Amino acid sequence: MSDLQNLLEELNNVHSGTARKVELKEKTKKPTKEVVDDPIDIERREKVKEAMIHAWGSYETYAWGQDELQPQSKSGVNSFGGLGATLIDSLDTLYIMGLDEQFQKAREWVANSLDFNKDYEASVFETTIRVVGGLLSTYDLSGDKLFLDKARDIADRLLPAWNTPTGIPYNIINLSQGRAHNPGWTGGESILADSGTEQLEFIVLSQRTGDPKYQQKVENVITQLNKTFPDDGLLPIYINPHSGATGYSPITFGAMGDSFYEYLLKVWVQGNKTSAVKLYRDMWEKSMKGLLSLIRRSTPSSFTYICEKSGGSLTDKMDELACFAPGMLALGSSGYGPEDSQKFMSLAEELAWTCYNFYQSTPTKLAGENYFFHSGEDMSVGTSWNILRPETVESLFYLWRLTGNKTYQEWGWNIFQAFEKNSRIESGYVGLKDVNSGVKDNMMQSFFLAETLKYLYLLFSPSSVISLDEWVFNTEAHPLRIVTRDEGGNVKNTNEKQKPFPRLGGRKEGRSG
Repeated sequence: MSDLQNLLEELNNVHSGTARKVELKEKTKKPTKEVVDDPIDIERREKVKEAMIHAWGSYETYAWGQDELQPQSKSGVNSFGGLGATLIDSLDTLYIMGLDEQFQKAREWVANSLDFNKDYEASVFETTIRVVGGLLSTYDLSGDKLFLDKARDIADRLLPAWNTPTGIPYNIINLSQGRAHNPGWTGGESILADSGTEQLEFIVLSQRTGDPKYQQKVENVITQLNKTFPDDGLLPIYINPHSGATGYSPITFGAMGDSFYEYLLKVWVQGNKTSAVKLYRDMWEKSMKGLLSLIRRSTPSSFTYICEKSGGSLTDKMDELACFAPGMLALGSSGYGPEDSQKFMSLAEELAWTCYNFYQSTPTKLAGENYFFHSGEDMSVGTSWNILRPETVESLFYLWRLTGNKTYQEWGWNIFQAFEKNSRIESGYVGLKDVNSGVKDNMMQSFFLAETLKYLYLLFSPSSVISLDEWVFNTEAHPLRIVTRDEGGNVKNTNEKQKPFPRLGGRKEGRSG
């Protein structure tokens, strides 16, 4: 009844022209008190939207249909085989921000020009999180079946990668020929993150199409890994796809490890936390026990950080990529009892402070790629480039949503201003070769539009916009609808239930031009 009432109210508001245009209003499962939209938030959200318009406009002008824009040379580059990576990565951001004209033009490109039949050696992981994830998210938001059909097309081309003796996938596949293999530099091994970060997308694809084959392939990987899953839940970054054995290789919450742990939690969230997905939560809780064993604090300032582990020894190094962990811990904390819940939320807040200081500690106020911790010296930047990464603002978004503490908005705003100051040029946004000197590179990464700007926009939006009760973000910040998994874990076609994401009074808020 209350859903019907809300719908009627919304319709009345739209017809009377009084609808608030800033909220992508959603039905929520439980009544939430209306968040009053703060004037400062509105102003900041507009600034972030303007940044998106600038980034997108530059891509449209100089690199349309190509994977990424090189802003300094005003040219496009096909870093992902010519699949329009920036365009597909940006679809849901454009949609959420209400940038209608840009979205429609991008949709036309997807309908008429997107072609996956490429003789290209694609990363299964990158193609899944950016392309499959981006298309599924846009389908979940818009209800437009074009995006689901395209997601299925590319997923079908990726599927042969799972045809290994264990079902643990090879990480590279030729999109037109279907030949899969692992990169030479891993010595034939599969990479943990690359093999364990397709579960969300492929489960959602099975739900939306009613075809169980996608879900079966990716869930088998978790079944295999669980057979020898250690008590501390920490896996080395290399796995043998023939035997399933994990050899001697580093353990990390940074590059090549990170999103495996993230997806253990998020598959549980996406399945609406039922017993059908309890295995994922159980594995994740083991991994969080392991994460606690990697926590150290710096001197003199007591910054909390996550070490990397090789063999029995810890290395005092943390990637900026590992700054997704505070957001993950905050999101997962509510599944614990009161005491553990508080413990993990406090750890999330401490780690977020460290990650914010990755930014604050450099002359440009932008973070380097990784940091080392030395006794008595706190943190020092290691690899000193910044490629417009989103992980810290992602965690600030979760902490703001889950604690209501406005400090996280302030930190996010400071980071956004540092991007504006150092990375914005007349033809787009660029990374920095060095966060100390501020020397610019020549690449606008697709995830800047997919993730960094989306999380910043949502950081200044009411919490009913992409409510965490209704949506879960993939590791490329593409929101996917939560669907309750039944106890048998069977796939039901959720397609008939797809309704477009309701928006009030059109999507004209602050449109430029």
